[in-house]
Amino acid sequence: MSNEQNETVEEIVQEQGTAQETEAQTELQEDPKLSELAKLAEENQQRYLRAQADFDNFRRRTMKEKEELGQYASMKLIGQLLPVVDNFERAITASAAAGDYESLAKGVDMIFRQLEQTLQQEGLKAMDAVGQPFNPEFHQAIMTVESEEHEEGIVVEEVQKGYILKDKVLRPAMVKVSG
Repeated sequence: MSNEQNETVEEIVQEQGTAQETEAQTELQEDPKLSELAKLAEENQQRYLRAQADFDNFRRRTMKEKEELGQYASMKLIGQLLPVVDNFERAITASAAAGDYESLAKGVDMIFRQLEQTLQQEGLKAMDAVGQPFNPEFHQAIMTVESEEHEEGIVVEEVQKGYILKDKVLRPAMVKVSG
């Protein structure tokens, strides 16, 4: 083959390739269903990207809110305890100035009741352990003692009070159990 024939073959191949590309574009333009589907696919892709971005923003926002909640969770309780602290300061100042320890004892008792009431409002309850059967979920046995009054496995003495916060054991009671 001569150069002239090679150039002619290349031109024919290029023309056929261009013709095929033009046919494909024409098919896309001529086939309204295909172009509608392509448009729908693009819209769905955009919706997906927006939904993913919204979810990422939501996740970041909730993580930030959770961190803030953890930092300031005790704010309400501390606000309720501040009057108790103020009353302790007043009682100490008044007793130091007057030297009246009987009124100090009465004041401390009143403040203790105020503190107890504030904690009860938040859901704190003291356990009643003495005379109850030993329960390892609520009691921590520190000693067993012989007792003629109580049968075996009954709490005889409470060494340290136990507390329940709402429905959970906050601190088990330290008890002596009959053996």
